[in-house]
Amino acid sequence: MKPSTSRIKEAFERIERQGRKALIPYVTAGDPSPDLTVPLMHALVAAGADILELGVPFSDPMADGPVIQRSSERALRNHVGLEHVLAFVSNFRKTDTGTPVVLMGYANPIEAMGSGTFVDAAKRAGVDGVLVVDYPPEESMELAGMLRAKGMDMIFLLAPTSTEARIEQVAKLASGYVYYVSLRGVTGAKNLDLDDVAAKLPVIRARTKLPIGVGFGIRDVETARAVANIADAVVIGSRIIQEMEQASPETRVEKGAALLAEMRKAIDS
Repeated sequence: MKPSTSRIKEAFERIERQGRKALIPYVTAGDPSPDLTVPLMHALVAAGADILELGVPFSDPMADGPVIQRSSERALRNHVGLEHVLAFVSNFRKTDTGTPVVLMGYANPIEAMGSGTFVDAAKRAGVDGVLVVDYPPEESMELAGMLRAKGMDMIFLLAPTSTEARIEQVAKLASGYVYYVSLRGVTGAKNLDLDDVAAKLPVIRARTKLPIGVGFGIRDVETARAVANIADAVVIGSRIIQEMEQASPETRVEKGAALLAEMRKAIDS
């Protein structure tokens, strides 16, 4: 049986036909609180998100900067685990069957659940893609195959330090899109080097036809616009979470969505 076309692929094809660039916000499931996760997902879509990246809370998030670490800690204090994250997606799908949802996290919660159980549960919930930060391509073949068989995509990270051999490996296994980490440090740091990004993307494009999303370090509309000029998608995480951290409890969702709407306007202009 041929797997169905992924919602992510369809989304990028539609965006390309419309002459736009994709906007992909990242938020941690369960932060600021479990009851706000699904309303926040809907609010981000209304503000112009094309794809949602939903972080699975984890106690030792090595690739994440302080902002996302704090959001993960808050979610864990709210007792949010992988089962809850899948339930949020399932709930979101009751009224949104079109927007792709990518789960982003670490291997440990997936291994604790069991890869096969996780893939089946993710499919049932309506997940479209999975990005496992600490799974290099050589350890991902089985999971990537299981996901693809169910019509879901395995997304991989590439970085300024990625060798040509690593880019080749990722190109063979990845589907959906490739996430290029535009900084050498952790998420949300401040020193984005646009020239560095502009130089690296053609090297990646020479090896894969997949769309390339760029994230880590996109903190303002100017940077978002500049990244949209060279990439297929702009990924924004820390900045949205920061905006919500600084808001009063009753305006958090609204403030996070308002920031994304500004980014949308900037990358479309």
